Amino acid sequence: MELRLDGRTALITGGSKGLGLAMGVKFAAAGADVAILARGAEALEEARQAIAAVSTGKVAAVACDVADAGQLQAAYDDVMRRLGKIDILVNNAGTSRAGKFEEVTDAMWQADLDLKLFGAIRLARAAFPQMRERRWGRIINVLNIGAKAPRAGSAPTTVSRAAGLALTKVLAGEGAPFNVLVNALLVGLFVTDQHIQRHKTSGAGTSLDEHFAKMAAGIPLGRVGDPEEFANLALFLASDAGSYVTGASINVDGGMSPVP
Repeated sequence: MELRLDGRTALITGGSKGLGLAMGVKFAAAGADVAILARGAEALEEARQAIAAVSTGKVAAVACDVADAGQLQAAYDDVMRRLGKIDILVNNAGTSRAGKFEEVTDAMWQADLDLKLFGAIRLARAAFPQMRERRWGRIINVLNIGAKAPRAGSAPTTVSRAAGLALTKVLAGEGAPFNVLVNALLVGLFVTDQHIQRHKTSGAGTSLDEHFAKMAAGIPLGRVGDPEEFANLALFLASDAGSYVTGASINVDGGMSPVP
């Protein structure tokens, strides 16, 4: 089955590296125009070039702090000027900041919610009306498996991700009559720049392969995921092939989560 996105336009936050970049490349190769948002201008340009290399359409890269409402609105307006519409919205921007509950300050809570929850709310609120009017749309919220199975010491990230699950269900219910499908993908452990940087700073003399092998110890499939594997599922949900899937929260974690 060949999955195509010809004539569609996708906006991906956190699109300069890791899962966001993998989705950008996958969507562009399937025929979509693609816009990516991220903070770092240099990484954005590298990502734009990687996406453009497989694209036959338009590719836009806009520097933006998703946690900042003003910057986000300006970036959205810029994407609309360049690409004209948004059919597919992927809320992927985020971090995995976590600590003991008593050590998480109000400022840390607010920063996490602004980035992961309010960033998704603001973009969905902006894009939803045009999707509803065209009676076709896809919103994919990238969360993590802690949203369903939070552990001690995982605040604030799992709490904001759990709110993302609720947001997904609300939007799915409101979008369904208009063929606007909204789903969440819950991430396990993947080979991403975030983990590579952690290895560089605290690798303790181990190789990168050893680092990822240690990370994979608790994963039933016995390995860390490849970002392309994640992008494959995102492409399915973004395409017409996923036309009867909405309101779902799907673990993409090699069997790691204790909650289905």
